[in-house]
Amino acid sequence: MRTRVVLLITAAMATGCGAPAEEEPAAPTEAEILEEARRIHDAVLTLCTHIDIPFNYMTEEVDPGNVNEDFQVDYPRMQEGGLDAGFFIVYYGQTERTPEAYEAAKQGAMTKFEAIHRATEKYSDVIGFTDTADGMEAIHAEGRLVAMIGIENGFVIGKDLSLLETYRELGARYVTLTHNGHNDIGDSTNPRADLGDEEEEHGGLSEFGREVIAEMNRLGMLVDVSHVSKKTMLQAAELSQAPIIASHSSAKALADVTRNMDDEQLRALAANGGVMQTVALRGFVKVDPPEKIAEMDAAMGEFGIESRSGIGSLSDEDRAALMERFGEISDRYPVTVSDFVDHIDHAVEVMGLDHVGISSDFDGGGGVDGWDDAAETLNVTVELVRRGYTEEQIAQLWSGNTLRILREAERVAEEMQAAGS
Repeated sequence: MRTRVVLLITAAMATGCGAPAEEEPAAPTEAEILEEARRIHDAVLTLCTHIDIPFNYMTEEVDPGNVNEDFQVDYPRMQEGGLDAGFFIVYYGQTERTPEAYEAAKQGAMTKFEAIHRATEKYSDVIGFTDTADGMEAIHAEGRLVAMIGIENGFVIGKDLSLLETYRELGARYVTLTHNGHNDIGDSTNPRADLGDEEEEHGGLSEFGREVIAEMNRLGMLVDVSHVSKKTMLQAAELSQAPIIASHSSAKALADVTRNMDDEQLRALAANGGVMQTVALRGFVKVDPPEKIAEMDAAMGEFGIESRSGIGSLSDEDRAALMERFGEISDRYPVTVSDFVDHIDHAVEVMGLDHVGISSDFDGGGGVDGWDDAAETLNVTVELVRRGYTEEQIAQLWSGNTLRILREAERVAEEMQAAGS
């Protein structure tokens, strides 16, 4: 499956007659692995498909042009770590489904769209915004960072299908159909009892959800199946005319948590032509031991919530404080880059390398020991080199596979729009 990176040792000629005596190739040293990883890391386009931002993004409090130690991603640390591109996320947490709540969700989405655009306009010498695969490669070739936009939680369209086109015009290239809690599009993998959710509401996608997927295909927006229930995911994979994406998920075979994808889902994703962006979030990489769970529950209790599904209801200040507490607790229970790359290995084995990518979920709970902010991005490439992935394969994992499905979605959209004109 992969070509192991080895140092080629010239065989010493045996003295006297006979064939040369061959020596076993020597394993590369850590210094040699690091040198090769640096070379590859500099050569490929590295892309993270899920970077969260707060509602006060691009203000004096949170200016991505400066290092901000309260967050994991800013432009200086992207440059330091060689993280070339990112999908910055327009996220709004699930609430009750009322006209007032739909309006609040739309306004919350607009706040983040505007902030991302203000940031890339102010720092246009450092970063460029694009909504196409070709644009990403062109900006990268100029030596600038690249920003794209993804939407997390289709709740921000409420029941108004026309909002998809509005958001597409603002640059969004994917929409995560649900978040924690069911919505009008489909069922979530994490129902919200506090919102009155049963285990299932729609049996996967709703009829409206099917219309949403068709419209996203028409507009060239990737259907994101992270956070959705298994039925919702399998139905989306079957229904979508363009490849789908799991923008920040990992393998249930290695960490049996609700947010991860089992092998049946991975195979369905590959059959659709899509990509799973393996996520470096500690709790999805390794199942928490009981002691850690107790500490995390106690921390959430101090903020008046009973589970992670309630994090979205917290204020930005409380959410940041809770994330800091989670970080302190996690430091006592290491989850490493090596553990993370185990999930990449498993996904490659099940789906094939063409269907696997990399994401962090930074500033949304993501991070592992060794890749806990953008400045540490090289360490992922180091581990991939250590395991024998080639430069071509690493390029696919970091961005090539995602660029492929972006282009495929663009092609499908052009065909659908031409047929409808």
